[in-house]
Amino acid sequence: MPGGKVDPEAVRRAYQDAREQGDDEFLVRVQFEIARASLSTRLDKYLTTRVTFMSRNQLQSLMADGGATVNSKPAKPSTKLKAGDRIELVIPPPPSGEIEPDEIPLTVLFEDEHLLVLNKQPDIIVHPARSENRGTMVNALAWHFANVSGGELSTVGKDFARPGVVHRLDRNTSGCIVFAKSDQAHWKLGSQFQDRKVNKRYLALTQGWVEPDHQVIDFPLGPHQSKARGMREKRVVRHDELGKPSVTVCSVLERYELPRCKPSDPTQRYSLVELDLKTGRTHQIRVHLSHIGFPIVGDDMYGGRPFFDSSSQPVLDRQALHAAYLSFEHPITNQPLEFIAPLRDEFLYIINDLRSRASVQTIDHPDTLEMSRIGL
Repeated sequence: MPGGKVDPEAVRRAYQDAREQGDDEFLVRVQFEIARASLSTRLDKYLTTRVTFMSRNQLQSLMADGGATVNSKPAKPSTKLKAGDRIELVIPPPPSGEIEPDEIPLTVLFEDEHLLVLNKQPDIIVHPARSENRGTMVNALAWHFANVSGGELSTVGKDFARPGVVHRLDRNTSGCIVFAKSDQAHWKLGSQFQDRKVNKRYLALTQGWVEPDHQVIDFPLGPHQSKARGMREKRVVRHDELGKPSVTVCSVLERYELPRCKPSDPTQRYSLVELDLKTGRTHQIRVHLSHIGFPIVGDDMYGGRPFFDSSSQPVLDRQALHAAYLSFEHPITNQPLEFIAPLRDEFLYIINDLRSRASVQTIDHPDTLEMSRIGL
């Protein structure tokens, strides 16, 4: 904007566009170049005149959290500026909106004054979106803080009704998810996700025998080309300017083959795989596995079929995908944190059913999760 001010609407649109493109690790960064400055020009005072929707205290907190650099070096609020200096600043979305509390059970793996880690249940979205303004995890957390633990979610992302949301899981994906309870924790956690310093491991049951035992799936992902009804949510492999780099490491843990009732019956094969995400795109695992020919069981959006047990009853009405493991550095204490979310009952039931009825091939990898740690 004129005078070098940051347009809050442009910031809001940038975050909105990034979310629609499936980039969950996006942060708005703005650069300034100082044309002239007096000897007394402080960084915090200068930025207050450029980012007018943030207070000086908010900017100082952001800088204290490492959100600003001058000439590519971490800067303090008191840093004196001179002509030619280049400033880079992380810009949060302008806050607005309120979240209504909903009493929904939560499985808490860890909580302190800075963050909270949950084992997310399936069939719940992380934050309000479009017409779904109630019954989300953010609504559940608002009730949890008011009635159980105290505290609140960070204000970062509040204008999109997603305060405290550092990363997301799909509606029907269960497992580890972390929320920030302070702005300082949020920005520092966000930086760890963006800098690929967070270890995220998922378990999925796929159709077919995934081969080879270990592989790197490296295909860029972007929005579906069609604007038809039902296609807006889908992601596809794209080798154009809309495709964003997406990398998933896939390791086979077990393969299963069910016996045929008749020689003419088709072979029923499945694979239990561990996925190590190197990027964080929307539907990344689901699209990558489907693209190489092994869709996730129950994932009808990407070609997965239901699973039937020995009595021919459908067992799972969602994709068999679980965020089993999450590790990162505590954003305030810098202590390493590691969390494991045991498998949900219906997923565990399928694995035990396959082990009892199928021939099983177990693959040992030195760097995958111990199955006993996730309840297998």
